[in-house]
Amino acid sequence: MKLIRTWTAFAVASALLAACGGGGSDTPDTVGPAGAPTTKGNFVSVVSFGDSLSDAGSYTPATSATGNGQAPFIGGRFTTNTAGSTVWVENVATSLGLVVTPHEVGFAGASAKCPAAANPALANSCTAYGMGGSRVTDPNGIGKAGGALTVPVKTQIANHLARFGNFKGNELVLVLAGPNDIFTQFGVFAAKATQNGIDVAAGRLTQAQADAANQSNAFAAQAEVKKAAQELAGYIRTEILAKGAKYVAVVTTPDLAATPFGAAVPATARPQLTAMVDVLNLWLRDGLNGQPVGMIDGNGFFKNIVANPAAFGFTNVTSRACDVAKIQTITSGLIADGSSLFCNSTAGVPFNGLATGADATSWFFADGVHPTTGGHKVFADEALKALRAFGWI
Repeated sequence: MKLIRTWTAFAVASALLAACGGGGSDTPDTVGPAGAPTTKGNFVSVVSFGDSLSDAGSYTPATSATGNGQAPFIGGRFTTNTAGSTVWVENVATSLGLVVTPHEVGFAGASAKCPAAANPALANSCTAYGMGGSRVTDPNGIGKAGGALTVPVKTQIANHLARFGNFKGNELVLVLAGPNDIFTQFGVFAAKATQNGIDVAAGRLTQAQADAANQSNAFAAQAEVKKAAQELAGYIRTEILAKGAKYVAVVTTPDLAATPFGAAVPATARPQLTAMVDVLNLWLRDGLNGQPVGMIDGNGFFKNIVANPAAFGFTNVTSRACDVAKIQTITSGLIADGSSLFCNSTAGVPFNGLATGADATSWFFADGVHPTTGGHKVFADEALKALRAFGWI
């Protein structure tokens, strides 16, 4: 009961933090980006930066069914991995008649740059830099200790510039990043809040002391998220726009509290997830104030799906389509969290990891936070709708 009370006090602090934009005394400018192009882009390539939501197959070798890094692969993308399954950035590229492939593919310290270049026709297609676990600046992303590459967005952009020199102005640049900074900071905060609750129960802290510590820790966590947002905005300004990019679309982060991951968090803690998302999106927008970028409201789109799933063709927006137990069995116990990276929904395949009754098209979530094949398709459709509204396509 004391632990619940600790979480409740923390939730109240979170709501206050969300209202003030993250704990700083400064106030963000809510005007946001302005002056983005309104003419068609005539794009010759798609360049994407981010994390697992935009990962086009960076960790495919890790899902080798035989364990030697070779085909057949159990998964490869953070989705339901239906035969031919692609993530939203690939779907956007395909709709524009373009091809985008991973910039780097590998795991556990071994990787190859632009493997698609084995086909000369695809030598310049390796511009999907998004990578599972990646943070905005810190190279120690989620899963790094377990072998994930987690190249941060800062380095992803630097890798593109090192290869191409600059942006040419005829690329469609897509940026969706920051969730892993939220997960990291939420994890740090949750661990401290849990320990504070234990200390209250053991008499080592008073409830008032625990409440004060939780409030202080909440401020600190949101300050780190704010920092990540400001860094991301800075990279977009100085390393993307200033280096020649003309058509840059930045996607806001969806509310992580409304995911299966969020549902598994104590109800009184969920406001902190929402608060961190709000802080990230608020300060990212502030950092791009007056900049010529197009903002895609990923957060608003996600809320619309949750509120009215049938309108988007979904029958389930709360459950994981990928079965945790099945994936654990398929991977001989190595993957215990049901990560969609190792989920395959191809009918008849021995390593199919879908839950009984689940559907890769009509269920939205593959695992705790990542969309199914159908979810990625609908997200791509919404992104394309926004690009048309910008006048870019």
